[in-house]
Formats: sequence, structure tokens, C-alpha cells
Amino acid sequence: MTKRAGSSFLPALDRHWLRLTLVAWAVIALWYIGQRWAAIQWLSLGDTDDNMRLMQVRALLDGQGWYDLRNYRLNPPAGFNIHWTRLVDLPIAALILILRPFLGTGEAERLACGIAPLLPLSLALVGLAATVRRLVAPLAWPLAIVFMLCSTVGLMMFMPDRIDHHGWQLAMLSLTVAGLCDPRGARGGAIVGIASAVSLTIGLEMLPYAVMAGAIIALRWVWQAESRDRLAAYALTLAGGSAAGFAAFASYDNRVPRCDALTPVWLSVMVMAGAFLLVLAMISPQRREVRLALAIAAGVVIAGAFALVFPQCLGRPEQVSDELYRNWLGNIREAKPIFKHPFRVGFPVAALPVMGLIGAGIATWRARRTPEALLGWACVSLFATFAAAMLLWQIRAGPAAQLLAVPGVAALAWITLPWLLGNRSVFVRVFGTVGGFVLISGLFSGLVLKWTPIDKPSPYVNRVNKASGRCVTLPAMQPLDRLPAQTVFTFVDLGPRLITLTHHSAIAGPYHRNGDAILDVQHAFTGSPEEARAIMKRHGATLLLVCPNMAESTIYRARAPGGFYSRLASNEKFPWLVPVPLPRNSPLRAFRIE
Repeated sequence: MTKRAGSSFLPALDRHWLRLTLVAWAVIALWYIGQRWAAIQWLSLGDTDDNMRLMQVRALLDGQGWYDLRNYRLNPPAGFNIHWTRLVDLPIAALILILRPFLGTGEAERLACGIAPLLPLSLALVGLAATVRRLVAPLAWPLAIVFMLCSTVGLMMFMPDRIDHHGWQLAMLSLTVAGLCDPRGARGGAIVGIASAVSLTIGLEMLPYAVMAGAIIALRWVWQAESRDRLAAYALTLAGGSAAGFAAFASYDNRVPRCDALTPVWLSVMVMAGAFLLVLAMISPQRREVRLALAIAAGVVIAGAFALVFPQCLGRPEQVSDELYRNWLGNIREAKPIFKHPFRVGFPVAALPVMGLIGAGIATWRARRTPEALLGWACVSLFATFAAAMLLWQIRAGPAAQLLAVPGVAALAWITLPWLLGNRSVFVRVFGTVGGFVLISGLFSGLVLKWTPIDKPSPYVNRVNKASGRCVTLPAMQPLDRLPAQTVFTFVDLGPRLITLTHHSAIAGPYHRNGDAILDVQHAFTGSPEEARAIMKRHGATLLLVCPNMAESTIYRARAPGGFYSRLASNEKFPWLVPVPLPRNSPLRAFRIE
């Protein structure tokens, strides 16, 4: 009876892997919704981008045009130019429309923000499970789910209320890596092409990964002429998918040759690249060195045409002024390399990718005598290595690096954990297996930080973090709704949260296309009181709102000790500012501007 049950269980585990992966996703999703229920009810959108995403969805449901993505409650009346598309808005809007008749608008929004980020997690788990199943072993796919749950920054992109686009782009990255190692060439190429086009339609954050995936497919064709079907399918879907994404989702502001979104600039590049790669696949010379020469020539032509036609995009894609880059964009922490971050920040991010590279390297070596497996592992290992190397450019590459580490750590676990479990020593079987899992999964980084005093936050940092967290909460913001709706002059990082939780408008948010408004806020807080008042009046602001000790406020005090904000924080009085009463325990301070 036991043997028969066991013999039927393992084939079922293999045969129904997709269904079981989705069941596991559903259980995980329900667990996280329950765990974060209080945050969902408080609409705890912790990032400015999450707040702006909800505002974009609200505008759509209130009748704003499909291709009009300006937010008119930032910097009114002209509005704020947001470089996103509406693709990620669709699941959030759909959930609100479904839930609103039964729960009302407020509760429908809260639940939609809690559920929507978990939807792309299903695709991410399917992509990783398919990759591990193909490369490691047919029964190893559950390890992909386990190790994805062990990621730190990667998993956070799918948590309730993280409604911005990063989770969807990571899901496309997971499908990309599955397509790279798909044994069916045409299907694999199409998956990579479609996933890349969808990701680029959402935003350009994953452009380097899309370029690398295309390069890997081209290199596979150079190495193996039989991969022409994979290359052709990739070329067609990349070009066609990018064109369809541009036609369906590019906003009015993205139909000019800008460099920071899927505009005519990058659409031209993708269509041209697709055309060249399709031609290469069709002619597909027999000699490997000829294929390599043609691939290099195509790359040079595409890069040269880009430089000649769009020279403005050879510099910073955001195309911001030197002042804005110096005072804001160049100081964004997540845009700095991992080695410029404290150990306590960088170590947990790097732990899993390093273990993934070790596992991928070992697995690639073990597959050296099996050509198809070797090619699959070579593609995945190269992609994972590229993702880990991206950490040396920006730490914001951490979620992608952790996700792409999963196949490697799954392979490492598949090799080592059975050996530990089969050891004669009980000590090795128990403690060795647990220790091996903690090491392979990267969870050891948390233990190291727990028992290491390195880079522990100072009382000052804790005070700043507390203020930054309290001021953006619903209880802190709600009393502002008792005041008549008006334009509020406040910090750049507070603007998106203010317009999300109240009926007021604000001046700026941290979005690079609106550099003049951002600089106006900075100039007001670091300039003289007279300059500050003039800027506020020019923007039509009638209320000043500040959060003492919020991270942004510390920058203004440090840059301009004698500036307006520094003097205001020192309780200096100004005749043109009249304090507005707020609840006694409020972390905010408000003033009427006269």
C-alpha cells in the first residue's frame, strides 16, 4: 500500500507541477493577505510610486483619458508628467470595479491594493518552477517556490500594497529565464520576446536585462545553428510585441522622442533589432564564425544608428538638468552601487545571488557532457551572472539578482541536501541539513546581522526613520481633510502620499520629468524666507505642511543651515505663516500662507 502510494505520488508531482504551483501560490497569497490585513486596511502604500499608481488608477476610473497619464493634483493646473503606462493599472482597476458594488469604493481600493501585487507572483513562481524542473530535475520544482520565499528584497516586490510595476517586471524576468532554457526553440524564443516586450511596455527599468536576454539568444544561435527557430520567434515577438505595447499603452507624453520610456526612440530600436535578428535567422550560415561576424555587424549597425539618430539618449536617460541630478537624482540611495551602502543593507541583498552563482556554476560544470543541458545551464548562468553584476551598478538590481539566483540555489540544494539527509550520523542529518539549507538559501545573512553590531542604526537614524514612517500614515493625514481643499506646499517625498490620502493638491513628487517643480520645492526650503514665500505664491499654495525630522527635511537643514526650513525647524516665527491647529500628537506641522 505504501509503495503503491509513493509510486503514484511522484509521477503526479511531476505531471501536475503547473497546477500544484498555482495551488501553492494561492496558499501563499492567502497567507500574506491575512498576515498583512492591518496594513491593507490602513492603505499602507509605503512607497511614493505605490501612491502615484493608485492615483493613476483613480483618475482612469474617474474618466481621465486612456492616453492622458498626467496627474493634475500635483503642480496644478498643468499637472505632473508621469512617464508610466496604464498596463499595470488594469488589474488594480479591474479588482476595484469587481469589488466596489459589494464593498464600496474605499474598501474596494484597499483590497485591490492588497491583492493586485500578489497576482504577478503566480507568474514568477511558474517561471522559476519551469526553469528548475527543466534544468535540475523534474521533481525539483518545489525548491523554486521554497527559495523564492527565502528571498528578501525580491519577495518584497510582491507584497500586499506594493502595487507599483516592479512585481510585474520581475514576473516577466522569471518567464524570460524559463524561455532561455526551454528545450522547444520557437516556444522559448517567443516567451522571451513577449516577456521582454511586456516589460518594456511597463517601463525601461529592465531594459539591460532585455538586451542581455536577446544577446544570449543570439549567442546560442551563433554556437548552435539549430537555434534559428528560437532566434526567429524571439525577433518577431520582440518587435511585434513592442509595437503593440506602444500602440496600446504609450501616453501622449510618451509619443515624443524621450529616452526614459517606450517612446519612438526605443520602439525604433526594438523593431530594428527584431528585423535584423529575423534576417540572421532566415539566412543562418553554416559556419559558426560567419554567424558570429553577422551578429556583431548587426549589433554595431543598431548601436551606430541609435547614436546617430538619437544622440540625446547617449547620456542620462532621464535628461534632467545638472542641478537636479546633483541635488536629487544622483543622491537616490537605490541608484547607488551595492558597495556604497552600509554592510547591514548590502549583505542581505548579495547573499542569495552569491549562493546562486555558486550553484549555477557547479550545475553548469556537471552538465558539461550533456549538450542540451549544458546549453540551458550556460544561458541561465550567464543571465544570473549579469544580474548579480548589475548590483555593482545599482542596488535596485537586488530583486532581479535574487530572483535569478533561484535556479542556482535549487541546483545546489538538490545536490547537497540529499547527501546530508542520507548521512549515517544523526547530527549531520539534522543539524547539517538545517545548516546547509540556511546557508544555501541566504538566510544566514539575517543571523549574521542579528549577532553583529556592524552598522546598527544610531538613535538619530531611528528618530528620522520613525518620523518618516509616522507622517505618511492615515491617522496623521486624515485631520488635514477637515481643512478646505487647497494646494499644499510640502516635501517632494510627501506630495504623492498627501494627494492619495486627502482631498488636497501638492506641488511635487519624486519624478524626474518634473524637474522644475522639484527644484522649486528645494529652492524654497533651502533659500531665504522671502524666496520661499515667493515660490509658494507662484504655485498658488495656501498651506505649508512639514514633517519635522523626516529624511528629506534633514537634507534641507544640512545643505542650508541658515535657510528657510532650518529656521522654521528652529521654531522661528514668520509673519506670513499662521500656524494651523492639528491634533496634539500629530507628527505634522501646518501653516496658512498669507
